[in-house]
Amino acid sequence: MTTGRPKDQVDTSKPHPARVYDWLLGGKDNYQVDRQVGEKLPQAARENAARNRAFMHRAAAWLAGEGVDQFLDIGTGIPTEPNLHQIVQKINPAARIVYADNDPIVLRHAEALLISTPEGGTDYIQADVRDAGSILEHARTFLDFSRPVALSMIALMHFITDEEDPYAITRSLVDALPSGSYLTLSHGTTDEHPELASSVKTTYREGAIPLRMRTRAEVEPFFAGLDLVKPGLVTATQWYQDTPAPKEELSGFYVGVARVR
Repeated sequence: MTTGRPKDQVDTSKPHPARVYDWLLGGKDNYQVDRQVGEKLPQAARENAARNRAFMHRAAAWLAGEGVDQFLDIGTGIPTEPNLHQIVQKINPAARIVYADNDPIVLRHAEALLISTPEGGTDYIQADVRDAGSILEHARTFLDFSRPVALSMIALMHFITDEEDPYAITRSLVDALPSGSYLTLSHGTTDEHPELASSVKTTYREGAIPLRMRTRAEVEPFFAGLDLVKPGLVTATQWYQDTPAPKEELSGFYVGVARVR
């Protein structure tokens, strides 16, 4: 297993988005500081986390069914089965997956991410999406960038502030992908829950977690220059392909899958 750098100590005095998300999904790999943030969020946050996760499952399965056999998942989070590699390797056992996350606790659980089929392979690097160069450098040692790669960025970019230019970060990653690759992205929004916008923002701010929810118009530029596959940029429960339509509910996320030209 390659981690990219020595193991960092987990800071249990500050909440982390990956661990808050784990709590929202019903996981147990979190600390009191993370639970304090999660418990202050509205009940809809837990339901929306599950709907966002279900979108990831549907999108990954569809891509694998379309023949994509290489995946780069940034902002992996704490392993919650089924993980992306379990979804895609069930369809294509030879699929290869690179995971990346900046939370040291994810590294502690990386063994669960590295249980691959004999035909395929999984790898992990501890790195931040803001350091796209390091992620790509590592990914190229494990994935073949002369063939299509599916870049997955699930519930990640709303933790990147405008000052950090999330669009440029995304573009630097997408530009490294060969033609025929895909970007799968989900992004938090309060468009569907305007009444919760203030409380959610306040809760994360009190936990010292930067949060920048974006409108549909603000999420669209993440897909600039790419070809969105049907049904386009929609909310999480509206995105599906060859599976039965999920129950159309509010989700708090805009999602899309787009092909690199």
